[in-house]
Amino acid sequence: MSGFMMAQHDTHITAHRPVATPPAQLSAAPTGKPPTSGGRDHRIDAMRGVALLMMFVDHIPQSLLNRFTMRNVGFADAAEVFVLLAGYASWLAYGRGFRKYGIAECLKRIFKRCVQLYIGQAIMVFVSVLSIRLWRHYTPVPVDFLEPELAHGLSWVWRVMMFDALPSNLNILPLYIVLLGGFPLFYLLMRTHRSLALVLSGALWMLVNLDPGLNFPNWLDPDGWYFNPLAWQFLFALGVAASAETERRGADFPRIDLLVAGCVLYLMFSALQAFPWAQWHLPDMRPFGQMMTPEKSWLSPLRLLDVMAIFYLVQSSTKARAWAAHSASGQILARVGRHSLEIFVVGTLLDLYARLVFNTFGDGLFLQVLINVTGLAILFALAAWLDKRRSRNRQPITAKT
Repeated sequence: MSGFMMAQHDTHITAHRPVATPPAQLSAAPTGKPPTSGGRDHRIDAMRGVALLMMFVDHIPQSLLNRFTMRNVGFADAAEVFVLLAGYASWLAYGRGFRKYGIAECLKRIFKRCVQLYIGQAIMVFVSVLSIRLWRHYTPVPVDFLEPELAHGLSWVWRVMMFDALPSNLNILPLYIVLLGGFPLFYLLMRTHRSLALVLSGALWMLVNLDPGLNFPNWLDPDGWYFNPLAWQFLFALGVAASAETERRGADFPRIDLLVAGCVLYLMFSALQAFPWAQWHLPDMRPFGQMMTPEKSWLSPLRLLDVMAIFYLVQSSTKARAWAAHSASGQILARVGRHSLEIFVVGTLLDLYARLVFNTFGDGLFLQVLINVTGLAILFALAAWLDKRRSRNRQPITAKT
């Protein structure tokens, strides 16, 4: 995967040390405690690492480990965390880049990143289709592994490559490409008026929640894209705005006791409501037993509040910052998060082969342990190798400076 090294917003998350503040703005700058680390906020990397590992587990329906991921203890899941942090990191790489490198150079970097994401998507699609077709020569594979439209012939190729057809479990990178491609427009709106940019983004999200039919077309699904970009752009925009505000403040979000209590209470409610009590053979303790599951496709308000509550609690916590920066577990997870494209592509393909193995040979305890331990070990080893490779590549540059 060395051909798909991360763009700057994946490799240089160095927020929280702001650029020089103009004298006219000094009086408005908060006096909160500055970041304790000398630049990079490892919490962002660590949270993204956790999200990537949970996506790997969640995409294997037969895996027992997916009973322990965040989707079982809340309305939101790893996808919301991933998109929110993508917005946060995009500001660090490109929001500041417009000022530092100029419009043309920054647009070039955004385009390059989108190309990398597109190549990663193409690899996942073609490897998945070819693997399933080959596997079917030796043993039956359920039709839900691959939409019938993709199972035969080559007429699907142009549709998939043009994002007119998005196969299941291969639909988040196209969303990411659309959101990142729209970043310059949102940046322009933020430069005009930050609050207006968020209001317009939020209004579009609300409109989609009122009329879910507003969506991009999907040849494989009459309802359109599973991750509706017109709704999910608001979560991305909130991440961008949060990153810009943190840079402006030069400090973490303020730890407000009342807001912390509200976030904790809401997360407790969502945990009770979302927990699969029947799966664990436990009494149903849902506060609202008949409540419909919050819709993921158009990012219902309950899911949005869930991920924003988690984000605030982590990003306002000095303990979380210290854990991510100095603990062994925090650094391991941060290492995974720093290489999100490679980890996501490899993890998605491992998911496919795990599902094929479980379908063919059963999902007994031995295979459960083998598949999960092997898969996670490959992802951790890949992250470690990519980190070492990056360090080696940087050594000559460091020596010259």
